[in-house]
Amino acid sequence: MTSTYSAKDITVLEGLEPVRKRPGMYIGGVGAAGLHHLVWEILDNAVDEAMNGYATDIGVTLHDDGTSITISDNGRGIPIDKHPVHKKPALEIILCTLHAGGKFEGQNYKTAGGLHGVGASVVNALSKDLIATIKKDGGLWEQKFRCGVPNGTLKRLGDARGSGTTIYFHPDPTIFPKIEFDPELIRVRCEVTSYLHKGVRVSFDDLVGNKKHVYEHGAGLGDYLKKIIAERGKTIVHDAPFTLEKENGIRLQLVLQWTEATDEHIRSYVNGIPTGSGGTHENGLRSGVTKAMRNFIDVHKLLPRGVSMATEDIREGLTGVLSVFITDPQFQGQTKDRLNNPEVQAQVDSLIRPAMEHWLNHNRSVAEAIVARIILASKAREASRAASQAVVRKSATTGRLNLPGKLSDCSSNEPEDSELFIVEGESAGGSAKQGRDRTHQAILPLRGKVLNSEQANLQKVLENKELSDVVTALGCGMDKNFELDKLRYGRVILLMDADSDGHHISTLLLTFLYRYMRQLIKAGRVYLAQPPLYRIDIGKQTFWALDDTHRDKLLAQHVKGNAKPEITRFKGLGEMMPKTLWDTTLNPRTRRLLRVDIADPLETENVISELMGKDPQARFRFIMERAEEAEELDV
Repeated sequence: MTSTYSAKDITVLEGLEPVRKRPGMYIGGVGAAGLHHLVWEILDNAVDEAMNGYATDIGVTLHDDGTSITISDNGRGIPIDKHPVHKKPALEIILCTLHAGGKFEGQNYKTAGGLHGVGASVVNALSKDLIATIKKDGGLWEQKFRCGVPNGTLKRLGDARGSGTTIYFHPDPTIFPKIEFDPELIRVRCEVTSYLHKGVRVSFDDLVGNKKHVYEHGAGLGDYLKKIIAERGKTIVHDAPFTLEKENGIRLQLVLQWTEATDEHIRSYVNGIPTGSGGTHENGLRSGVTKAMRNFIDVHKLLPRGVSMATEDIREGLTGVLSVFITDPQFQGQTKDRLNNPEVQAQVDSLIRPAMEHWLNHNRSVAEAIVARIILASKAREASRAASQAVVRKSATTGRLNLPGKLSDCSSNEPEDSELFIVEGESAGGSAKQGRDRTHQAILPLRGKVLNSEQANLQKVLENKELSDVVTALGCGMDKNFELDKLRYGRVILLMDADSDGHHISTLLLTFLYRYMRQLIKAGRVYLAQPPLYRIDIGKQTFWALDDTHRDKLLAQHVKGNAKPEITRFKGLGEMMPKTLWDTTLNPRTRRLLRVDIADPLETENVISELMGKDPQARFRFIMERAEEAEELDV
């Protein structure tokens, strides 16, 4: 069968049509995260006015219908005069045109969160109704829009004092299957905004819950750090935090304090926007702190003989807030979750390192308390390197012995009634800790991809912190010292993201278990969790799909007539709410587990050697021989 393909088959999307056709490209999806991203875009515009010194008050209102939002500021007001080229009011151009705004050239905004020029127009495109009210030049102006298209012209409603912008929007129910704003999520964002921009008054009127919140913090990040430490319930190591406000190419604000926590906790922001996935500014922070502490300890010869200090020892227990303001931020995607500017790392490093060294040298009692904390972390890490020795499960008489600090253990003392989930990433680990059965389920989060034990000797394996933590948590030793009867858990479950990275981490862990704890697999104690990759909502029914094939099968079975399923693809376990993770992956009654077995020892040995060994030619041959089995690659 032949078909023609010509110019008439080409579809051209004009104006804001691309946004309505593919909203996920602009806001990450049409679920709860994408819905709230609309709020953040308009709020960020108000914050841009505040951070550049033009606004002092920002207000957010969740209306009593629960489905519409109003955000206002007392900044300069969006221009309402006609554009010299397009002959339309600037307000209409900004709200109806992608990549239109006043933040590209840097003349009106030194720093801004939204530099793509798509934020306000995307919100307009995805809103059933949007009303812009502007106070400017002694007048009150209004223009209404529907689905991204002007619903009338710009009108002058009367006289008004002062200046400012007010945006009301109601998301389009034909775009968003479920419009339900989370008041607590919005409240927290407003509160954080007030911390990041000291002196700016941020209010949130929750008309659904009939609550009003007003935030203003004169101490800024200092107040924020106190709140974070109090919420986490951690004891501080030193009273006075390290604070830094400096400008040199970028504007940087930082507060840091060491605590007795066993993990590092940094909240970072760029131009007032939270960067949950970090980026180059966080890398610069870690580099600057590590160099400063190393230099101070080396110069004053404070490290005891026989103690080796690692980078993670220095940052263990470090809690802080980093806020940077830069002219041209390059975010990873429109959702702005990670900063990619390569030059920022060196800039942040160069600002922090000398300032921290000076602070340490002029606050010796504080510095010595921090160094003592670092030395303690180093000794604890070195103690955990004896991973090949058995760790006895806690009891009333013995207590815990050298268990990893990031292990969230279960309360049961019976190994057969307990299971350990080895989880990919701190974020997913947090969700798993909240969603688990604390009596029977323990959680051990891993940071990044573990060492490929097939290409490393035993000494390297023992020195690897992530693998060392796994062995210590299991308590049964490894290699020649392996003793199954000392295993602290009846089941060892690998819980990774349902994507290629997750599969890779599972493979690395299985390689380690196969080489150094093979009896664990032979005894049937090792399992692979099966978290869903998709959530499918069809009417009032919800289905969970493991992969693309399972998704297509469910759609074929359950989509009838004109039903429009809502399909959500999870980027990772950290995106799942704790209850969702429990219902789909942790709950023994509803979850799916795959038990790892060695059916053919010789074939298993060959596969491990070829896939994970040092010889790339063997790996190449293995892949090419099985190329036809790969029906679809997700790149």
